Formats: sequence, structure tokens, C-alpha cells
Amino acid sequence: MRSLNIGATGMLAQQLNVEVISNNIANLSTTGFKRQRAEFSDLLYQNLRRVGTNSSDTGTVVPTGIQLGLGVKPTATYRITSQGEMQITDNSLDVAINGEGYFNIELPSGETGYTRAGAFQLSPTGDIVTPDGYTVQPGINVPTNAVSISINASGEVYIKLDGQVNATLAGQFDLSIFPNEAGLEAIGDNNYLETAASGAATTGSPNSVGFGSMLQGALETSNVNAVSEITSLITAQRAYEMNSKIISASDEMMRSITNIR
Repeated sequence: MRSLNIGATGMLAQQLNVEVISNNIANLSTTGFKRQRAEFSDLLYQNLRRVGTNSSDTGTVVPTGIQLGLGVKPTATYRITSQGEMQITDNSLDVAINGEGYFNIELPSGETGYTRAGAFQLSPTGDIVTPDGYTVQPGINVPTNAVSISINASGEVYIKLDGQVNATLAGQFDLSIFPNEAGLEAIGDNNYLETAASGAATTGSPNSVGFGSMLQGALETSNVNAVSEITSLITAQRAYEMNSKIISASDEMMRSITNIR
């Protein structure tokens, strides 16, 4: 019976849906995390009576026909890149992006990674790095005798050295934007890679046209809405149960056929 396979595709689809939702909930407190949504599409159709075919010698046509769908399949896990809330930390090396853009990170492979997580730290040599020690490009160094660090909305990093009155410019953060942010490839550790789907990165200065501004002493939280995710989880669970009932009903119908003597 077709319904057995159709119900199975529905159960597999909802299993994937639950896995996507569970990953969203698991990253509820992950800095800069962007939630995902599972997308599905229907499978091929069997035409038992093709629509539009002639139904008589006089030229009459079949108005609707008989098409039987074969189930559902997952097509994408779409990343929703809406802005997360701002959490004030008062840490001078915590930087949030208010608006569009990603920090540029130099990965160990030599590739450029991109992240929204601005929980930065200093390396043993004074470079501004991620919690994993990856250098934030274009490379900003803070001397060991610096007594304060100030980052303005344009991403300029000013440091005040011990014994100095005026702050000096140590460097400026760069941001990158993409034609299709959802096409970035997530590689873990809050980092993304450019792909053919995302389009080429356009790099520029924060607070310029098309780029977000910088907010020192704050972090962008996850854009996951716990209530919305729990609601989606309940819906996916009920859909899974209904598909399992389809398989049970089909099994009962087949048992009834085999019991006919």
C-alpha cells in the first residue's frame, strides 16, 4: 500500500524537524546564534488519470484527473538571520554588531571565517582573538602597558597607555556582508564559511552605508524564541504521531485483507 511509504516519509520529515528545533533550543544561550527552520516539499505524483487528457471521441477533456502524492521530503534547513537581543556585559572586549555584518576571523586552515559572536579576548602577544584563539582580522594588537580599551560605533579601537593622557588608535574592525546570508555554511564554534550560495563577501567599515554599527561592552544573544520553539516542537510531535497512525491504519487494512478466506 502506498500509504505505508507515505506515512514513513512523513515520520522521517518530522524527525528531522524535531532535530532542527532541538538544536535551536540547545543553542538558546549561544552568543550570536541564528536559529534554523526546516523546509519540506511534496514528492512526485502518480497520474492514474492524467488531467487534461481526452475523455471521449468528441474532444471532451478530463477536468481534474487522479493524482496520488507519494509523500514529503526535506529540502532545506533555512537559517533565519534576524537580529538577536543586546546583552550588556560591561566587558571592554565584548563587541556586538547592531545591524548587518560579520566579523572576519582567520581560521587555522588559512581561510577567512565569519562570525556574529563578539566575545573577544587577548592573545599572549596582545592580539584581539576569539575564545578559540583565532585572530580577528585585520589584526589589532593591544600593548601590554595599555590601561584601557575603547571601541566606537565605527569599530575604531583606541587604547590609552600607562602614563599617557590621550588615547591612540590601535586599529579598526572590518565587517563583511553577503547577498544571501542564509547561504553561509555553518562550521561550528559560531563560525561560518562563504559559499557559492551566499555570494562573495563585501568588506567595509562598521557604521558605513550597508554595515551595522559596533557596540562595546555588549553581546548579541541568540535569536531563538523559546516559546515559539516549544510550540513548533509540540506541532512536530503531533504530526509525527499522526503519520504513525497512518502506518498503523494501513497495517490494519492489510491484516483485514490477509484474513479474508
